Amino acid sequence: MKRNTWQREAVREALTSTEGFISAQGLHLSLHEAGSPIGLATVYRALADLASEGDADSLQSPEGESLYRACTTGHHHHLICRNCGLTVEIEADAVEQWARQAAAAHGFTQAQHVVDVFGLCASCTATSDLAGTASMP
Repeated sequence: MKRNTWQREAVREALTSTEGFISAQGLHLSLHEAGSPIGLATVYRALADLASEGDADSLQSPEGESLYRACTTGHHHHLICRNCGLTVEIEADAVEQWARQAAAAHGFTQAQHVVDVFGLCASCTATSDLAGTASMP
């Protein structure tokens, strides 16, 4: 376990107060806007440490950028809105069973997996549908 410095604690607190997933650069910007002198490299290191210790969720956006958020405990999966970033933790028993069966069928043990489903939330879908309807003749 890493030493708990003021920088690491500042990153943890900023992440906890952020809804949904955020990039290291986005979190760094919000810290600086709040008056913190913390460096971007320090934010990256702190987020990586928090993720490796299970205190933060980490995933890659469809564009390949690493995103983070404060983690709830236990293994879980996410639905993530591509537009607004709304994130919902979901149960995925069928995925768990499939992962175990697929791994065993190929002789794998101690298999781990990550499932993140990207789409549009109901609100963004409604907004998108309204925009599409408004542009129709």
